[in-house]
Amino acid sequence: MFESDISTWAPGTLDGLDDIEPGWTLGVYLSRINLDDLSGHDRVVVLRAHQRMASHYSAHAYGAMAAVSDSIDDLDDDPLLAAESAAAEIRAALQLTRRAADSELSFALDLRTRLPRVWQLLAGGAIDPRRARTIVYATSHLPISTAHDIVDRIIDEAPRLTTGQLSARIRRLAIDADPEQATDRYRAAIDNRRVVSEPTTDGTTNLFGFDLPPSRVATITDRINHLARSLRSATETRTMDQLRADVLLDLLDGSSNQPPGRRGSIDIHVDLTTLTRLDNQAGDLAGYGPVIADIARQVAEQETRAEWRYTITDPDTGRVVHNGITRRRPTRDQRREVEARDPRCIFPGCRMPATDCDIDHCQPYGEGGPTVTPNLAPLCRHDHGVVRHGAGWVYELLSNGDNRWTSKLGHVYTTSGTPP
Repeated sequence: MFESDISTWAPGTLDGLDDIEPGWTLGVYLSRINLDDLSGHDRVVVLRAHQRMASHYSAHAYGAMAAVSDSIDDLDDDPLLAAESAAAEIRAALQLTRRAADSELSFALDLRTRLPRVWQLLAGGAIDPRRARTIVYATSHLPISTAHDIVDRIIDEAPRLTTGQLSARIRRLAIDADPEQATDRYRAAIDNRRVVSEPTTDGTTNLFGFDLPPSRVATITDRINHLARSLRSATETRTMDQLRADVLLDLLDGSSNQPPGRRGSIDIHVDLTTLTRLDNQAGDLAGYGPVIADIARQVAEQETRAEWRYTITDPDTGRVVHNGITRRRPTRDQRREVEARDPRCIFPGCRMPATDCDIDHCQPYGEGGPTVTPNLAPLCRHDHGVVRHGAGWVYELLSNGDNRWTSKLGHVYTTSGTPP
């Protein structure tokens, strides 16, 4: 139906809309669509089309910003003065703050001159500005040749990944591209570790910890979550967020009356070659993402602060070769096998560590689903509710390790069994 002559278009005929490239033709079609005439399924198709158009226009707006900068450069021989003048021009034209104008212009120039393939992806509507920013920011510290190589490796996957997944994938590739440089960056950042308190307009105070060791933070976070969950009761009125905040304060000011209890429990996935020091590829810390090889080895080898759960994989096949430590509820061994297979919640885009998830029966237990690992999968508490509390989502565990989801409106999404 999508031809240059739009006179044949009629409401409700959306076949092919997902395939049309953003531009004036798509814009005209979208302008003639009345959402009230469409089914829920087709409204999602229109939503995606509008997002492609928004991304397309964003790319060209950033292209115009870069062109404005070029015009200023032609008039001024001083590069620093030209950059300041260009930012001021954009600031006045778009009613931006000075900081926002500097940030937007820097992003526009990065897209135009440093990572043109990302601009092309944005202009084609394949990614949105959020994912474009994620790629630009995550590669900003890298030499341009390394950044180009990483972009080439993730460009086909980027449209299917969330910003969190995309950031994790790029962090791993950046570590693997130059492990020594990644270790140097990590050590330099650790030297800048600090805690900052910041008053808010509501009279409260925010407490931030910056540049802390990820393995220790993961242990502490798990410990706080465990203590907060232990306080839940029929008479407890505090939310989980409030309980976690109160546990943190009690632990830090020494007023906690909680028994020592269990140590924190953390999952680490690391290649066998990294563990045996044959290479320095990144490991994957559940709930955090890629970590440098030194951290991965420390987590796998030490058990001084926490219960470290580690999974060792074959670097060539990705298959699990070792990991540490029929009824309704899975056994401990079954849960560990599921967590090793799927380190995170398997709902599209979710990155909750499997250790903090419910173990769900793909075929419900009440419908005869067996409690065996091929029928079990980790779902965070929220997404478990999406599946089991009438929201209309269903999923299927595929033989290749992927998971096929079908939404209430009939759209199909596939999540990979391999974490980003």
